Amino acid sequence: MKAFHLRVLAPERMFFDGECASLMVPTIDGMYGLMAQHEDLALAIVPGKMTLRTPDGAEQIAAVSEGVLKMDGGEALMLVSTVERPEEIDLHRAEEMAAEARAELDAHHSAQEQAIARARIARAVSRIHVKHDGE
Repeated sequence: MKAFHLRVLAPERMFFDGECASLMVPTIDGMYGLMAQHEDLALAIVPGKMTLRTPDGAEQIAAVSEGVLKMDGGEALMLVSTVERPEEIDLHRAEEMAAEARAELDAHHSAQEQAIARARIARAVSRIHVKHDGE
């Protein structure tokens, strides 16, 4: 199986740096997949589940927050605010974060505050789903 070089970076760490056979990332238009020899592109990443498969067939999943993905010359670079493996996610904390953000959304704050609350909900929900998928 053909592969491409992928680096996934967050401010606090390098999550992945190696050969990748396929990558699925969450975008505003839904899930987007990349494989070797994909055309050059730049994508906005939204909170959700990222799945990468290495050439040996091993699969890694993670919850990612907002960021960007650039594919250029057969190499991909993904920069995200956060990236967490299922075992790194505190389910109770994620559920609390979702509940708090929903309460903020229901409080009828300004449009900007509502947008922030919606983003927090999306991140919390993606963390919850990845935690459940990884178990």
